[in-house]
Amino acid sequence: MLCVKKTHPLANQRRANSRKFPKESCSTVTIARASSRAIFYVYRFFDISWTFWFALMGAAYMSKIRGVPNDFRAALQYVPQFRGRTFVVSIDAGKLPEAAVAECLLDLAALEDVGVKLVLLVLGGDVKDFYAWGLECEIKVALAKGTPGESSLCDEIVEILQRGQVPVIDAATHGPLDLAIVDLVVGLKATKLITLSETGILMDGAPAIAIRAADVATVIAAGNIEGAALLEQAAEACRRGVPRVHVLNGLQQGVLVDELFSNEGVGTMVHADSYRAIRPLVTEDIPELLGMIGRCVRRSFLVPRNYEEIEERIDDYHVMVIDDNVVGCVALHEYHGEDCAEIACLYVKHSNEGHGYGKDLVLHAEQVARSKAVSRVLALTTRAADFFRDRMKYEQVPPDHLPESRRMMLERSGRGSLVFEKWLWECMHQAIHFIHFLAYQLA
Repeated sequence: MLCVKKTHPLANQRRANSRKFPKESCSTVTIARASSRAIFYVYRFFDISWTFWFALMGAAYMSKIRGVPNDFRAALQYVPQFRGRTFVVSIDAGKLPEAAVAECLLDLAALEDVGVKLVLLVLGGDVKDFYAWGLECEIKVALAKGTPGESSLCDEIVEILQRGQVPVIDAATHGPLDLAIVDLVVGLKATKLITLSETGILMDGAPAIAIRAADVATVIAAGNIEGAALLEQAAEACRRGVPRVHVLNGLQQGVLVDELFSNEGVGTMVHADSYRAIRPLVTEDIPELLGMIGRCVRRSFLVPRNYEEIEERIDDYHVMVIDDNVVGCVALHEYHGEDCAEIACLYVKHSNEGHGYGKDLVLHAEQVARSKAVSRVLALTTRAADFFRDRMKYEQVPPDHLPESRRMMLERSGRGSLVFEKWLWECMHQAIHFIHFLAYQLA
């Protein structure tokens, strides 16, 4: 079943508190049924439960309602990544309303169906009630006898996991990121420590999405942070060996699925491992790149490219990946003998816009140009003039600043692109201006 049984008091409480969540949640089943045929084939491919697909499709629909970008293909890519991994989830069941606890349990049931090994820590409330609610949601829960800080607990959890059950642990005397809990996560070699409470971490009033543990001190010093103590504890957990810590607001409907099955997430993730990176394009990425930029090519925002053209100049291309999902790209075409290079094929997926990834890709291309001792970079655009001029500090120049071959290509295309230029070596720029000045004086 996808929902809590009507006979259970938690279900009645959930209906009584339904005003706390958007009424559109009833459309989850409608969306899932409308896509049943497509889901059936993917379901058979991955061999996982229908519960997960209902939860994931519901999360995708609710994300759209709440204005959270959702990339369904990216979500699918997380399924094999998560299978067999251990997630430790701490839930402040004593402070969260029962409706929110019910939503969290449904998301946990979906994770169990994917094949995630769950370890549940109950920070507040009656652990036996939570255990009973887990059974109502058809989670294979088992009460652990130990508590965090006891040396025997780790072995007990491993034994329960090996039986195919989900350990439920009474952690009422602990905070969500106490060292005893962190040490337990490290001992279990868990991939994630996830905490669900009534508050999250906000930066200038908005969720702080992904922060490297090494950057936390700088972030706290530079910004207006709500939940700074939690952020510092999360960074300490990463330093002690936890790869990723997720701090989530349990009052937000579907927060667990939205966080884990999207590139950006909706809560705060503090990470010690590689989360976002820019790397060279490889052959296996080319179909993904072509599919990603196809819409802009059709609308004449980007120059058309085919597989063979990209493969021929594959060393020019770089992609941004989040959890190994390609979300953006850029190319740097060098003009040998001209001491310049062109930034081209700059694109960020629509679902990942608004996070500064375009700027990061341009800065990466500029750094590659510097490593090749290129003095200036050029950019041609029909729609990103403000971006290059205002954010990247490029200067608009006439087309005759282009290498002759590129200028002729632009004229033949009839695209009417604007040309922008940036000098990477300021001393070289000043020297050229001085030479032009001397030539003018001598003339």
